Formats: sequence, C-alpha cells, structure tokens
Amino acid sequence: MPVFNRFLLWPLLLTGHFLCMCLLSWHLLAQLNFGYPLGYQLLSIDKHIQHYGPENRYKNDFAQTTPEEHAQLFQQIVAAIQDGGKGLADISYRLPDGSFTPLMRTPEVIHLQDVANLVEVFYRAGIIGGLLWLALTTYAYCQRQAFPSLKKILIGFASALAAISAVVFIIGPKNVFYWLHVKIFPDEHEWFFFYEDSLMTTLMKAPDLFGFISVLLIALIIVCWAITVWVMARAFRG
Repeated sequence: MPVFNRFLLWPLLLTGHFLCMCLLSWHLLAQLNFGYPLGYQLLSIDKHIQHYGPENRYKNDFAQTTPEEHAQLFQQIVAAIQDGGKGLADISYRLPDGSFTPLMRTPEVIHLQDVANLVEVFYRAGIIGGLLWLALTTYAYCQRQAFPSLKKILIGFASALAAISAVVFIIGPKNVFYWLHVKIFPDEHEWFFFYEDSLMTTLMKAPDLFGFISVLLIALIIVCWAITVWVMARAFRG
C-alpha cells in the first residue's frame, strides 16, 4: 500500500488524533463545569445577574439567588447537555418562600436540547476519530513507518490554527457565533434570547461566557495535542 502510506496514512491518523483530542478536552472541561466559577468572577456575572435579573419579563426574583446557586444551576445544565438533554426542563431555583420554579421557558429548553443533540454528534465524531487514530497508529507502528518531522507537524498545526483564528477575528467572534447558530440549529427553533427574556442567558452572560470557555477549550486542546504528539514521536523513534 505505498500510495496509502505515503499520501493518506499520516493525514488521516493526525486528523483522527485531533478529533480525539478535541473530544478529550471537551470532556475534561465538562467535569470542571467548563470553568464557570472562574468565568463567573472574571466576567462579573454576579453583577450581571443583579442588573438583569429584576428586568426579566417573566420572573423578577432571580437576583435573589446566590453565587453558589448560580454555579449549581450551570452545573445542572452541563450535566443535562452531557446526558442527551435529560432533565433540562426540571432545572429549577429556590424562591424566597422556599418553593422552586423552573429556570427556563420552553424555547430555552428546546434550544438546549438542540445543543445536547449536537454534543452527541460531537462525541460520536470524537470516538470515531479516536478509533481511527488508534487503528492507524497500530498499523503504522507495525509497518515500521517513520513518524513525520515534529517541525512539519507543528508548522502545519500552528498554520491551521492561525488561519482559523485570523478568519474568526476578521469576521468577528460574535458574528461567527451567530452564523454557526443559524447554520447548525433548526430554523423553527429559537436560539437568540435577550437577557430580559431568558434567565438561562442571564446566568451565562452569553455570549461572553462562551468566549471564555472557547479560550479554555482551545488551550486544553493544544496541551493535550502537544503531549500526545510528543509521546507518539518518542514511541515511533524508540
């Protein structure tokens, strides 16, 4: 299989590896609540909730909740999204009288269910990428294929990352964020919510929090990618 080994083996292997690292990084961040406590402080989400909570058109008592409750609510959302959307409609917060009321209205629950469905697709892609990576790594090792130059791999990875970053910043992160929502989610499903209409959006200070999470995710992907590429290079040269 000289043609496969020369032109397809390493591109396919490294693509599968990258998908797997993306999934691994996402999963690790999910266990850490996507850094919400840190983002909460850096983005002053507590002040944001105090400002927009009373202005909500449907409920005006969310500002009375505590930072601990905010972290718990976000953690429940993360857990539900990671579990296929189960329990989204049941996420509630405590009122001053001790009773509980749902955090989200139906359109918000539907949107987060769409997000959960997308995460399931992402997990499948990451798992397939991981299996492809392991299978091709085993094949390459048994065939005694020479591992590509680390310099070439780093240049290729850095170039791709720089190109994507340049496009995002030229277009605008917020414009890219909105464009992806338009293209990915069903047309009949609402995905844009004003702070005055959505406690979910207020809790997350969207899209600011998503920008913060994106930075964490990209940083973790780079770390996981670099470590595993280095390990592969050592293994093939050993």
